[in-house]
Amino acid sequence: MKKSLLTLCLLVGLSASAQDQFSGISTSNRVGILNGAINPAEFANLSKKFEINFYGLSFDVSNNKIGFNDLTSDTNLEDLIFTGTESANLRIDGQILGPSFAMKWRKWGFGITTKANIKFDVVDVDNSLGNAIFNNNLTLNTTLLNQTGNQRLSGTSYGEVGFSVARKIYENDKHKFDAGITLKFLFPGSYSNFGLSNLNGTITQDPSGSFLTTDQPATLNIAYSGNLADSFSNFDDYTKSIFGGLNGVATDIGFNYQWKDDKDKYKIKAGLAIRNIGSMTFKDDNNYNTNYTLSIPSSNPLDLSLFENINNLSDVEDVLFNNNYLDINNQNKTDFRINLPTLLTMYADFKIVSKVYITGYMQQKMKKDDGNDQITARNIFSITPRVNLGFFEALLPISKDEISGTNVGFGFRLAGFYLGSNSIITSLADGKQANFYTGYRLAFL
Repeated sequence: MKKSLLTLCLLVGLSASAQDQFSGISTSNRVGILNGAINPAEFANLSKKFEINFYGLSFDVSNNKIGFNDLTSDTNLEDLIFTGTESANLRIDGQILGPSFAMKWRKWGFGITTKANIKFDVVDVDNSLGNAIFNNNLTLNTTLLNQTGNQRLSGTSYGEVGFSVARKIYENDKHKFDAGITLKFLFPGSYSNFGLSNLNGTITQDPSGSFLTTDQPATLNIAYSGNLADSFSNFDDYTKSIFGGLNGVATDIGFNYQWKDDKDKYKIKAGLAIRNIGSMTFKDDNNYNTNYTLSIPSSNPLDLSLFENINNLSDVEDVLFNNNYLDINNQNKTDFRINLPTLLTMYADFKIVSKVYITGYMQQKMKKDDGNDQITARNIFSITPRVNLGFFEALLPISKDEISGTNVGFGFRLAGFYLGSNSIITSLADGKQANFYTGYRLAFL
C-alpha cells in the first residue's frame, strides 16, 4: 500500500546477505542440531555425544524481478518489481536458532531446541494493480484485470520450542536405519494478512490519477493480531512480540538410511522427513479476521492514491468502508488459526573420495501459498559439493528456487563456528536472492 513498504522490503533484504535456512551446512556429515532441524532422525547420528547450540541466525530474501545490480541503478525499484507478465512475488524469511541441546545415548538421540521465526510475503500481486498503487503514472491508459487467484500481503512472527527423540532401528556391517520425531510447541506472536481474490475489473489512468472499478464482486480477507495490527511496514513490529503465549503444536517426522563403508562411516546417507505438520492459534485483544465482498461501481471508482500513506490494514479497511465498497461476509474478532508450511524434505549425501562429499537436497511444499490462513514456503532443489577436513569444512551450494531461480553461494565451518550464504556468488552477479547464515555450537565427548 505504502511506497516505503515495498522499498523497505527490497532494500533491507537485497542489501543484506541472507539464506534459505542454513542450506548446505545442515546436511553436513558433521551431524548436529542443524541436521536434526531438517530431519529428527539425525539426532541418532550425532557426531559427538553432546552438543550445545549457542546461537544460529539465518536471513533470506527472494524475489522474481529485481537483481542485485538494480539497487545501484537509477530505476525505481517499484517500477522493476511490477514489470513483465509474471505476477510479483517477494519472500523475506528470518530464523533465529536459540539455546539448544542434543545428546546421544546408546541407540537413542535426544534434542531440545528453541527457534524464532519472522516472515513477510508478497504473493502473486498483479503488475498493473501494483503499478497503479505505487507509481503515479500521469498517462492515459486503461488496463483490464482478470485475476482468479488470491493476491496476498502477509506477515508472521512466532516462536517454537522443540523436543526431539530418535532411535536406531536396524544396523549391521553394511546398513543402518534410523527414525525420529520432533514435537514443537508454538508461541504465535503477530500476524497480518491482506488477501484479494477473483479481482476482475478495470484500472483507468489519466493525469488526475489511477482509478479502479470491478466488473463483478471480488473477495477480500483482512486479518491481524499483535503488533502487526498497528503497522506491517516496520521491522520492529515483527521483532517486538516473536514469542507469544503457547497456542499451537506441530510435528516433524523423519527417517534416515546409511550404506556404510569399511571404516564404519558411510558411502551414502539418505533422509526423508515431513516437517511442520500443525497449526497455531492467534489470541490477542486486538485480533481481527473478516471476509468481505468488494464491489467498486463505475459510477464511484476507487482512487488508488488513497493508499499511498497507509501502513496498516485497519486504515485500508477504513478507506474501502468509507466509500461503501465493502459488504461483510463473516467477521471473527476472536481467535483464528493459521497453518504452518508443511514440507516434504528429501536428501542424499554421497562420499566421492575421502573427505570429499556431494549432497542433493529437495524441499517440496505440501500446501499452496494462496490460502489466507496459510504461512508460505518455497520449493527448492540444491546440489552442494563440500570438503570436510574435520575441524574445517568448505561448501559450495548450487540451488534452484521457485521464486528467485538459480543461485550459487559459499560457506565454511571452522570447528563449531559456521558462516555462509547460498547465493553470495549469484547476488554479486545480479541474482534475485540474497541471504546469510552464521552460528556457533559446541560438540564434545
